[in-house]
Amino acid sequence: MPFLMSQARTYGTATNFYAIRHPSLPNYLVLAGGSTFGITDDDDPRAHQLQGPSLFGQLVSADRTAKTYAEAMPTNCARENHETYAVRHNPWTYFADPAERASCEQFDVPAGSPTAGALVDDITAGNLPTFGLLAPDLCHNGHDCSAAITDDWLQPWLLTIKEGRDFTSGRLAIVITWDEDDDHSGNQVPMMVIHPSLDDRQVTTRLDHYGVSASIARIGGVPLLRDANNRTDALAAFGL
Repeated sequence: MPFLMSQARTYGTATNFYAIRHPSLPNYLVLAGGSTFGITDDDDPRAHQLQGPSLFGQLVSADRTAKTYAEAMPTNCARENHETYAVRHNPWTYFADPAERASCEQFDVPAGSPTAGALVDDITAGNLPTFGLLAPDLCHNGHDCSAAITDDWLQPWLLTIKEGRDFTSGRLAIVITWDEDDDHSGNQVPMMVIHPSLDDRQVTTRLDHYGVSASIARIGGVPLLRDANNRTDALAAFGL
């Protein structure tokens, strides 16, 4: 992945970053909800209707903004798999409280492409949310296709995001990471942070998805959720 590695060298990378467990879904729930909720599978929201707030919902309730931009999702807040869209990579759909469901229906949207759609519209308007999650489909996330294809998918997205006013003004940090490893690295996964203030910054502190959840809550001015409390703040480790 030469393009992604060039961005890591230019900005920042965490050399000791770990996912929480296998399979994918629990890691997304940690990111969005500060807990695995005891889940050890990738079943869809019909099997796991989670009660209580998500980070997305907390931010919306606090008059902040939150969005998921899910590639290949057929409709807002889709709670079933569809072709290359995997609902297990879209954690907001698992939170079942009425306010959460209503916000998900409004703000969990199909991503579009780097040239047209919801995400590029928000980039162009300089109106990215306090917390935005871009979830690629099963090919572009490297699950079903090669790392080279993932790198080719990332490049136009990153260049487009970096040209937007949110990034050039310094108010946006881009975090790129994986949900889990392939069972060969003790669940150590890549994690890169892209921000104008960073210059080939390498952070060796052990970090994880709980720490990213803690960062989002801090930046959004909302309470840390569940087990994310008292975890090492991932973006603070980069000085952000």
